[in-house]
This record gives sequence, C-alpha cells and structure tokens, in this order.
Amino acid sequence: MAKESKAQRETVARVMEEWKAGRLETSRGTPVESQRQAVAIALHEAGASRDETPARNRANLRRTKAVEAKAGETRDALYAEATRRGIAGRSRMTKAELARALVKG
Repeated sequence: MAKESKAQRETVARVMEEWKAGRLETSRGTPVESQRQAVAIALHEAGASRDETPARNRANLRRTKAVEAKAGETRDALYAEATRRGIAGRSRMTKAELARALVKG
C-alpha cells in the first residue's frame, strides 16, 4: 500500500478515537463493535482503501474533510447557508444533517 498522506493519517486517527470512545456508528446508525470494521471505515473515510479506485479514494477524502470543516460551524450558520442554497427540509435537520446536505449539494 502507498504511504498515507498527513490528511489521511489524521482522518484514520479521528475515526479510531471515535471507535475507542464508543461513538463510531455504521451508515445505518448501529454502533461499531469490531475493531476490524472500525479500521475499514477509517480507511474508507480517509480515502486509503485498496478496494476502491484512486479517483474514488480522493473523492472520499475530499468529502470527509468537507464534513469535518463544516462540523466547526454553528447550526445557525449551517442553516443560513442551507437557506441561501434552497435546500429542502432544512428546518427539520440536525446540525450533522445540515452539514451533510451542504456537502452533497
């Protein structure tokens, strides 16, 4: 496997810390209990998976970094940006959902 970039190492470290603290969840919302599954999620988010194309890996890392950047903003700031972009359903969204919606669209 190629050497990981600094951004990839930071993402892997963050995901593994979430797993150790018991906050890591699958896309379906169930808690991750297996260390092996946590590592797979970390590599996927970091764009370091050997099972995906280089372009897909770059997209995964870009998406993860965008979500991490949005996490520092307040919900009100995210809501204002969603209003400006005309994202539907924004009034019922949580901060995390707003951040994901802004990254997607």
